[in-house]
Amino acid sequence: MATHPSAKKRHAQSLKRRARNNQIRKTVRGAVRKLRDAAAAGSTEKQALLKDAEQMLRKASSKGVLHKRTVSRTVSRLAKLVQR
Repeated sequence: MATHPSAKKRHAQSLKRRARNNQIRKTVRGAVRKLRDAAAAGSTEKQALLKDAEQMLRKASSKGVLHKRTVSRTVSRLAKLVQR
């Protein structure tokens, strides 16, 4: 465990950041799952769900939670799924 005050502070900051990142990831996964379920069921609200999921993914990318290329790839696959 950290002994210096600055190391303790960095550890606390990393825990806080980790919790925030996990929450964002969980929310994004939920939106993507909801979209995939709607696409499988043939729902009419696929476009609105795609828009929401894409916004969440791009926001996570801009915050550094997910990598830019990972988000781009995921959005592309989801858009392709909705078009079918």
